[in-house]
Amino acid sequence: MNDPNGLIFDGHTFHLYYQYDPFAPYAGQVHWGHATSTDLYTWEDQPIAIDQTAAGEAYSGCVVLDRDNVSGLFPVQKATDPSETHARGPATATQAAIDALTPSLGKASSDVPLSPENMDALGPSAAAPFGHVFDPPTTTDLPPVTPPASTLPPMAGGLVALYTRATPQQQTQYLAWSPDGGKRFIDYAHNPVLDIGLNSFRDPKVFWHEPSGKWVMVVVKARAHKVAFYGSIDLKHWMPLSDFGPAGLFGVDYECPNLIELPIEEDGKNTRWVLFVSVNPGGPQGGSVTQYFVGDFDGERFIPENTVIGLTDFAKDSYAMQVYENLPLNDAVYFAWFGNWQYCEEVPNRSWRGLMTVPRTLSLRRDDMNWLRLVQRPKGLEQLRGEAIPFKVGRIGAQSGVQVSIPTGQAIELSLTVTVDERKNPQPDGNKGRAGRFLIVFSNGQGETLSIGFDAFSAQLWLDRGDLHGFSQPFFTERFSTPLTANSRRFSMKIVLDACALEIFANDGLSVGTALVFPSSPLDTLSLQATNAGAMVEDLSLYPLRKTMNRPTAM
Repeated sequence: MNDPNGLIFDGHTFHLYYQYDPFAPYAGQVHWGHATSTDLYTWEDQPIAIDQTAAGEAYSGCVVLDRDNVSGLFPVQKATDPSETHARGPATATQAAIDALTPSLGKASSDVPLSPENMDALGPSAAAPFGHVFDPPTTTDLPPVTPPASTLPPMAGGLVALYTRATPQQQTQYLAWSPDGGKRFIDYAHNPVLDIGLNSFRDPKVFWHEPSGKWVMVVVKARAHKVAFYGSIDLKHWMPLSDFGPAGLFGVDYECPNLIELPIEEDGKNTRWVLFVSVNPGGPQGGSVTQYFVGDFDGERFIPENTVIGLTDFAKDSYAMQVYENLPLNDAVYFAWFGNWQYCEEVPNRSWRGLMTVPRTLSLRRDDMNWLRLVQRPKGLEQLRGEAIPFKVGRIGAQSGVQVSIPTGQAIELSLTVTVDERKNPQPDGNKGRAGRFLIVFSNGQGETLSIGFDAFSAQLWLDRGDLHGFSQPFFTERFSTPLTANSRRFSMKIVLDACALEIFANDGLSVGTALVFPSSPLDTLSLQATNAGAMVEDLSLYPLRKTMNRPTAM
């Protein structure tokens, strides 16, 4: 799996569609996989939602809620005899479509995503520490899946997908509608709805723009390095509005655009529009990266307020982010694909490849230089916490440290605030730094370490995954860094560490690092260390996080 697609909340259920190869843990033969949740953490696999067809692979796209059937795709409700009204009330247009189409949408075992529980359990050994080579079962071996009933309330319309059909010769935008609340999508009979004759034109993200009273599509002309804006009143006919770019990073392809209005923290009701554009390859860290621009959108064109661009991540394993549609209070919550195209098909997981970040909220905040910066925080993580792991730490003296055992085979959440002491003689002191360094180190008895450190002199944070021995590849960069608050010896951090996934949220989400990690043996010890200056540790908490899906765990 890779890019998240069609993120939408239907009023009861969160839908996560994603780029999916149902036949092997490699990119190709792209379908839309589908999972549903009521809390953004506990997911249930659903049948494939959009298939690869003779017209091409089903590339990235979005899902919107067409409440009033402005698309005209949903069957018009027929008048019913009052005596035939069911106890559950009159049939809706959506229910009528389900009843009419049920025979042609019969469940087949081939619809079941080949998720890990449908495969042999991982069997790590000395020869294969991350399990055996993937051997897909035949469709007759797969267990049946019974999809849940639609959770949509009665309405004239329903869920509509807009996505890219892709072949080597062309990429065009397709429209599809769901008769059953998002479990399956049926292509519009007159597709494509947008074709400009390019083979690098993809990844539509559509939203309703209330001030101008129309649907707006944000889509990329990938090799032209432009983001194109189109408008529609019926989701079927699209009018060009404007282009943005080239702008920002050099790169080969623009991909997966998002445009969303975000609140500015501590600034009343003021907002700005933020345009996200993924670039691959061309990231400063190497490979794929997501950049963002802050500005205004008037319903036709995006105008950045300056020439500054930001990156969503200081590491290199967060890409192709997409923001949820239809959330209450217009909250901005997103998933990103946890990976990088430089090595995503070579990572040592054998029976599966690909995962998502934790869900993250978005806002804007002015930093110490008065720049508007993106703020990202994990959403709802506290609901997964188990009983706190006892770890009382106050002051740590210079050249000393403390440590605690952490559970293996279980994710953990670490939060803390640290102030490094001021040195009276801030001269260079070998590898200890001029003004002192503070380290957070995860380790095991085999000598592997995963470290996150803070240098007080330069007020910079670093991440070092180079001392883990489970994976090596030329593009698998070992170290990353980011500036925090200039001239400040104080920082805060939240860390989420899972089996192969590390997410860092520094200074309340102002700097975020997302990195795949592959120790050859589980990390079982957490250490806090100070170099040539002491440090005060405040607000420390350490929690195990419960497992949310029935997946095999490689130990």
